[in-house]
Amino acid sequence: MPEGPSIVILREQAEGFAGRTIRHASGNSKEVDYAALGGQSIVALRSWGKHFLIQLQDRALRIHLLMFGSYRINERKDAQPRLSLGFDDGEEFNFYSCSVKTLPPDLDAQYDWSADVMSDQWNARAALKKLRARPDMLVCDATLDQEMFSGAGNIFKNEVLFRIRVHPLSTVGALSAAKQRELVEQMRVYAFDFLRWKKAFVLKQHWLAHTKRICPRCDLPFHKGYLGKTQRRSFFCVKCQKQYPPAG
Repeated sequence: MPEGPSIVILREQAEGFAGRTIRHASGNSKEVDYAALGGQSIVALRSWGKHFLIQLQDRALRIHLLMFGSYRINERKDAQPRLSLGFDDGEEFNFYSCSVKTLPPDLDAQYDWSADVMSDQWNARAALKKLRARPDMLVCDATLDQEMFSGAGNIFKNEVLFRIRVHPLSTVGALSAAKQRELVEQMRVYAFDFLRWKKAFVLKQHWLAHTKRICPRCDLPFHKGYLGKTQRRSFFCVKCQKQYPPAG
């Protein structure tokens, strides 16, 4: 599933469509009135976490790429698009294997931009407050909570917890205040590391824990488990990643 930085890249690649008029639209989503899209201008292209947002005059389209979604600009895949937008001069914007939903046009009324780890409006203090309000939550779940850290995914979880030396089965309330602040800070820092490495096509080369077998600090095998309520894969070192409170 593409994480927030990848959606920021999508938004940047699509910037040329802002202000353009949709000449025709098609697709196989039952959530979209394709006929109503023709003749509408794209007011803005925005992103919130893992959502790519196309703001039109009287509605907005929310695209979530799910696990295997993709997109093409001015080209097509050998598959039927979920959403295809056509413009003058034969230009087009196509989305595949994704979720498309129609929303009201006022996105500011629907999204908390301060929760998005990639946003200029990101509010670390608000994120810390939300984190501390869930003392019994496991950190492996907290790092994936989109209300706290919109845009963060499993790569974030594994890499940030390794950076701050915290075991994924730690509880939020057992972390010191300083460690809680470090968690929030590094979620934001890693978001932009991810973005920079993704643009340079070297993201995987910088993974220290995610999908790895050996801890680069301790030279010991990583543990792997499907942990927490989310049951997403965790890769962690039981020597250098401390569990708070200690396991019984």
